[in-house]
Amino acid sequence: MDAPALSISPPVLFFVLGMIATLVRSNLRVPHAVTKLMSLYLLWAIGFTGGVKIAQSGLGRDALVSIAIGMSLAALLPLAVFALLKRRVGIHDAAASAAAFGSVSAVTFLTASSMLDALGIGYGGHMVAVMALMESPAIVVSIILLRRAQKAAGEADAQQTGWGTIMHEAFLNGPVLLLLGSLVIGLVTRERGFEAFKPLCKDLFNGVLVFFLLDLGLLAARRLRGFIARGWSLIAFGLVFPPIAGGLALVLAKLGGLGVGDATLLATLAASASYIAVPAAARIAIPKADPSVYIGLALAVTFPFNVIVGIPLYLAGARALCG
Repeated sequence: MDAPALSISPPVLFFVLGMIATLVRSNLRVPHAVTKLMSLYLLWAIGFTGGVKIAQSGLGRDALVSIAIGMSLAALLPLAVFALLKRRVGIHDAAASAAAFGSVSAVTFLTASSMLDALGIGYGGHMVAVMALMESPAIVVSIILLRRAQKAAGEADAQQTGWGTIMHEAFLNGPVLLLLGSLVIGLVTRERGFEAFKPLCKDLFNGVLVFFLLDLGLLAARRLRGFIARGWSLIAFGLVFPPIAGGLALVLAKLGGLGVGDATLLATLAASASYIAVPAAARIAIPKADPSVYIGLALAVTFPFNVIVGIPLYLAGARALCG
């Protein structure tokens, strides 16, 4: 009886509305400056709220298990993506795609957590820490894979970026720093800080998420029209790989004894693909990669799949395995 509730969830429906608006060539637009502000707000709100929740509940067994599973997936998933795509798109685009699919989408996480809240399914505040920690390892692993492939192919690249620059961009780029910083501030200020910002953290949150997903629907549909020209095999990858990754996360969550809420969010994180943090890092670390490939895959194919179909699927799997 719970699955239909997601199908009428306002954030999901506004995302669909955005896609429809682009496909019917409407002039509906959200100003870029507004989108940037909404993105910063959402990262701040989830980081700050998560920090407060961790302060309330502490880092217990479930938190440590979730972090271990999340970090392991962030390091291992890029290996599979790179192996599957390197012959199809080349080593540079495969490395950037591996970074995107090994990393996570904060907005997909937000959509899943919003759904769990609406259904009254509990989850740990530590899941925000898991999301933040999964952002960066995939970038580093993907760079290592690329450099090994370049060496094996005898590819000369005198312009290779130094590891210091790569590590700085992977772990200290804007979205990651804001998320981690907000998490720490929430930990320090605890309930007192949350009460001061409660109207912003809680009351305003779903309204901003709705408009942000509306804008992402507009953007996803625009990218999808151009991405289709690259062939259906890439689209098939963007649709098939996420539930496989999510299924692996559910199995690990079951083995780790996690509850339905944490398992659903772990599967959502594993199945998601970054289109904010990774592109910022890839521009520096993998300059030869074509953004239309890895951003197109993440935003035009995998993100809509997860928001519309994937999240209910991961919840159903979590209930079957961990309920």
